[in-house]
Amino acid sequence: MRVLPVNTDVLLVEVDELAQAVALNQSLIDDPIEGVFELVPAARTVMVRFRPTRIDAEELSRLLLARDVSAPLGSDGALVDVPVRYDGDDLAEVAQLLEMTVDEVIVRHTGSIYTVAFTGFAPGFSYLVGGDPRLDVPRRTTPRTAIPAGAVGLAGTYSGVYPRVSPGGWQIIGTTDLPMFDLRLDPPATLRPGMRVRFVDASDAAPQPTTVTVDAPAVASTRLDHALTVVQPGLGGTLQDLGRAGHADLGVSRSGALDHDAARLASRLVGNASDVASIETHGGLQLRAAGEQVLAVTGAEVTLTVHAAAGHAGASRRTAVLGQAFALRDGETLEVGFPTRGSVAYVGVRGGFAVAPVLDSLSTDVLSGLGPEPLATGTVLPVHRSAVAAVAQVWPGEAGGDAAAALPAPNETVTLDVVLGPRTEMFAADALATLFAQEWSVTPQSNRVGLRLHGETPLVRSDHRELASEGTASGALQVPPSGQPVLFMADHPLTGGYPVIGSVASYHLNLAGQVPIGARIRFRQVTDAPTSDSKEN
Repeated sequence: MRVLPVNTDVLLVEVDELAQAVALNQSLIDDPIEGVFELVPAARTVMVRFRPTRIDAEELSRLLLARDVSAPLGSDGALVDVPVRYDGDDLAEVAQLLEMTVDEVIVRHTGSIYTVAFTGFAPGFSYLVGGDPRLDVPRRTTPRTAIPAGAVGLAGTYSGVYPRVSPGGWQIIGTTDLPMFDLRLDPPATLRPGMRVRFVDASDAAPQPTTVTVDAPAVASTRLDHALTVVQPGLGGTLQDLGRAGHADLGVSRSGALDHDAARLASRLVGNASDVASIETHGGLQLRAAGEQVLAVTGAEVTLTVHAAAGHAGASRRTAVLGQAFALRDGETLEVGFPTRGSVAYVGVRGGFAVAPVLDSLSTDVLSGLGPEPLATGTVLPVHRSAVAAVAQVWPGEAGGDAAAALPAPNETVTLDVVLGPRTEMFAADALATLFAQEWSVTPQSNRVGLRLHGETPLVRSDHRELASEGTASGALQVPPSGQPVLFMADHPLTGGYPVIGSVASYHLNLAGQVPIGARIRFRQVTDAPTSDSKEN
């Protein structure tokens, strides 16, 4: 067992086999370590997120290495029967690959009790182990762009059920009507680590009516007397707070604002608690007020224009100041320009949005589909009425245009600190020199999932063995076969199978979230990254 660095507040514990990873994860659940707040188990690793103000990495590493991981793979978890119609598109091909008949594949798949080893890929997607060892098939050479919800698949020795329509490369052998993830259930994930699963042949059963999974509460679509109506959604308009940490056992990543500091400030300026949701936008957003509203915009350098209500006798427009609270009268419209510096701006409103949370958060996760739908023309966002009479105190220099002016513009270069690991050893000797020596362009394919980077010289691996799926964190520089890294952002997948050469230091994640398309990034290695002054992002 060894402990590998991931970031200033994340470690990765690597063990020899899956059973040890499951045992370690269960040990940390049963007997938690002070300061640890999230675990992401995977095939041969457990990713550990911790608060450096509670425990330092050295002490945490010592305590992790002292854990007993000898327990066998769990065999006493709750048993769930999953009825399967063995009608999958790949069933005949799987039988041919394994030199079996179709009936023998079905008998072997239903003849074992599986264990949920870990979750990932999508909320409710569980990796099941313990099946017949002969059911070992490769993933499809060309992944499908859309696999239906309820598809039962094989990949290697794993079995799994797709919880929602998504791309994937697993071999599909059947379908089930049992929902894997439904927000109307408590907990919403049917299968969780440690549970046992038995597949039951239901091939002769008629398909049941499809269960409609409610991924997100619909925001209001009718006019309210105290609300903001979206006139133009602009680019990337979503609701975001500080995310939904602590749901890794459901296969749910944190999501949340790309720039936590700017999001917190937008809330504080209008008198809200710092974790109240605001609107995240890449510009072009227009909002019309119903009732008197108090707003503040922070983050990227944008122009703020207030257009008078129809029939207003005074001036037709006025400007608002970035980083200062301002009034939006009934019927007036706020227009947020496109950033000249930075990438995302945040619009806070006094009282906060009266929208139902999903797993304790209003954040929209564009990868998993959790949370409120992205903003669209005509969306009505009801606003809580607030008795707050004044805005919160803000430290000098924390608000206003000074912060925005320090953000990068397209065609400029920003420097981000990087903590090496956990898979640096899988790269050629000159890959690290390449990572730090050249500038990396942020390509137009970038989004909330990750910044796709391009450098003149790609990063070359020396170890080409397939990496078992393991937990990933925001800031990770994951390197696919192309050698062009992807910098994982707020909506990154919970687990991944490409090696991570290093991670943008936690204290630079907010800055990374503000890097616009067309800008360039230069990475700088840090060996002893500061933690005492860094806050949880």
